[in-house]
This record gives sequence, C-alpha cells and structure tokens, in this order.
Amino acid sequence: MPDTSPFSLSGKIVIQFGGTGLLGRSLVSALATAEATVIVASRNRTSLEALAAAECAAGRTVQVDEVDIGSEASLRALRDRVLAQHARIDGIVFNAVSRPMRAFTDDLALWRSSMETNATGFFATVRTFGDAMAEKRSGSIVNISSMQGMIGMNPWLYEGTAMTIPPDYFFHKGGMLNLTRHLASHYGASGVRVNAISPGGIYNPDKPQAPEFLARYAPMTMLGRMAEAREIGGAVVFLLSDASTYITGANLPVDGGYTAK
Repeated sequence: MPDTSPFSLSGKIVIQFGGTGLLGRSLVSALATAEATVIVASRNRTSLEALAAAECAAGRTVQVDEVDIGSEASLRALRDRVLAQHARIDGIVFNAVSRPMRAFTDDLALWRSSMETNATGFFATVRTFGDAMAEKRSGSIVNISSMQGMIGMNPWLYEGTAMTIPPDYFFHKGGMLNLTRHLASHYGASGVRVNAISPGGIYNPDKPQAPEFLARYAPMTMLGRMAEAREIGGAVVFLLSDASTYITGANLPVDGGYTAK
C-alpha cells in the first residue's frame, strides 16, 4: 500500500545534483528511503554507477544520469529526458559544489572556476528545472547551503591544523541563501517552493578532521558534537514533502545549535 503520510515522497520525481560525496550519498539514501523516484545527476558516470550499485545492495533503487551543470544545453537535455520518462518533475536538490580554491592567496583563476559551478551553474540549474516545475504549477527546490553562508570564519577552530575554508565557499553559500529568497519570490505565484538547508560541520569517518579541530568545534554547538551525514537528510525530505507546503523562502540550519548561540 502506498505511503500516504505527508512526510512521504512516494510517487514524487526528485532530481539530486551532486550525490557522490559524503553528504550527497547520505541525501540520496534519505530520498530513496522516503520512497521518492530519485535521479542523481553529475558529470562522473563511474561514481554515479558505483552509487547506484551501493544503493541497490542496500535494498534501495536510484536512477543516475550524466549532466554538466555548466552547460545549459546539457541541463535542458536532462530535463527533457526526465520529462519524457516521468511526465513531470516534483523536486530538485542542488548539492553540487566545486572547491578548487585552497587558500586566500590562490590565483584568481581558481575563484573564477568555482563561480562556474557554485554561482552560474547553480542559477542555470534552478532556472532550467524551476521553469519546468512552474509550467506544472507545482514543485519544491531545496538548495544545500552551509552555516558558513550565515557566519564568518572562526580562525581559532583551525589553528595548528592543515584545514582551511577558502573565501569562495563563504561567498557562494551566502549568495545561495539570498538567491533562494529571490527564487522563492519569483516562483511563488507558480506554486513552486524554494528553500535552503544550512548544515553545520559534518564528521567524516573515512577522513576524520584534525583532533584539535574536533575538540574545539564540539563545544561550539549546543549538542556538543559534529553532525553525522545521515542527520541532514530528514530536513531535505521534509522540505520536499507535502508536510511543508506552506514553507518557502526559508533557510533551515541543521547545525546542532551552532548559529543559535
């Protein structure tokens, strides 16, 4: 029997952009567990196929498709393939990110490169698929930002480690939050909702963060620890689901209370 809970994604067609990293894989699993028809799109066919195989081994099904979000032609071709197969698009999750910069002093060419994905590619993706949903007068867009789009860098957290967060990341994630508000206004009359999620720090069990960083970071949150990747997906599922039909233009921090202090 189909799940009729307003929190279910059963019957919904959702495209996720960027799904092969730590957070991306967890979000894909959350969407599939909520019974969405999930299409994961990125440029790396090998990584996509490995993701699909891992989900299949876990008893979940996802579809994969290649796309270059730097190309409007590629985005439109993906849109047309999904519409031809499913007749509609109910939601997108924009989790794609490029992080070529490593330091404040990096060559400007790396800044420009990051703009291609994190600014131009982001807007092109949301416009292409937002317009398609607007034609059907229904849909939900969830943009994965970061608490770093809400606050400045705390250098103390990184002292004595090799960890850095270059300036382009703050620029893009902050811009994503305000563009989310603009897009919510633009698409609101067409029945398309646009919201953002701002995760805090996520612990990486495969490549753990520096011990000094972990010790400093934990007490900065109200819960006394970093997030696990699996803890972000519930907020995304909620904003895609019918349980959130009167929420748009919002930013939902999922940061253990870090930005509430």
